[in-house]
Amino acid sequence: MSREADRTGASTGAGTGAGTGAGTGETAEPRAGREIVAGVDGSPESLAAADWAAREAEHRGVPLRLAHAWRWEPLDLPLVQDRETQERAAEEVVGAAAAEITERHPELAVTSGVLADTPVAALLDTAEEAEMLVIGSRGHGAVAGFLLGSYGQQVIAASTRPVVAVRARDDRAAEPPTGEILVGQQGSPEDSEAVLRFAFETAAARGAAIRAVRAWSLPPLFAYSPTSMRLADDAGGLVPFEEKALREALAPWRERYPYVPVTEHVELGSAGQVLLTTSGAAQLLVVGRRAKRGALGQRIGSVAHAALHLAPCPVAVIPQGG
Repeated sequence: MSREADRTGASTGAGTGAGTGAGTGETAEPRAGREIVAGVDGSPESLAAADWAAREAEHRGVPLRLAHAWRWEPLDLPLVQDRETQERAAEEVVGAAAAEITERHPELAVTSGVLADTPVAALLDTAEEAEMLVIGSRGHGAVAGFLLGSYGQQVIAASTRPVVAVRARDDRAAEPPTGEILVGQQGSPEDSEAVLRFAFETAAARGAAIRAVRAWSLPPLFAYSPTSMRLADDAGGLVPFEEKALREALAPWRERYPYVPVTEHVELGSAGQVLLTTSGAAQLLVVGRRAKRGALGQRIGSVAHAALHLAPCPVAVIPQGG
């Protein structure tokens, strides 16, 4: 994937924020050299994403990078095409975003640049070593559709790093909700390791509580087997079996983050439905995404799709193993 040198827009505030995770007893654990990357394009949604990313960078004590993708691609048409004007406009987009974020968050280290590539390729490349990538989402309405936009869905489907989708609020200066970090747990402890790690790191950095949700459904008749039923019987029934599975998945993270309050929530229903019905008071919803490829390319999965289009809060999508 080719990528030219960034053109630097507005940069650096003084120092970095401290990710103390007040009240948790432990901070999040950003890895050396990591930063949070936010994609900006001048839209209200992308500016809301940049503002959310700035707050998260302060919580975690890492720098923020604002990125805007633009590549000169002249059209084969008899039109006047001014490369310098378009290039200057791209620089103004990211420069204006950086200036606004620096004003709102003067203690945060902020860098910005124009990336000489297509949007999806540029964001994926830039965020490859980042803590996370934050992008804007168009919001939700009465009809569920591709409200993220094609670029957003492609980025989420292909990213190897966590991607957070943020919607624009009426007043971006208002404080975000102070509710729980809502996380969906599925499968074995190994299956949900990446999702739970992100949720606990975020909760620790913010001093927030976690609500861990495990949805389950009655298996179809053909799925019953002596082995599966014996496991359920040993646990005292299907509900206790699911509760035990959730406890076992949470155990290592509770030990690692003993001061993060955790509520366990096991409910009969589809994962997407259960998560959405419990997301009203959440400040962030965390879901997993396994690599799936369909006829039209990589897909984000039904649970992530439902969360991204219908959840009222920001949604973090965490890539998992295949």
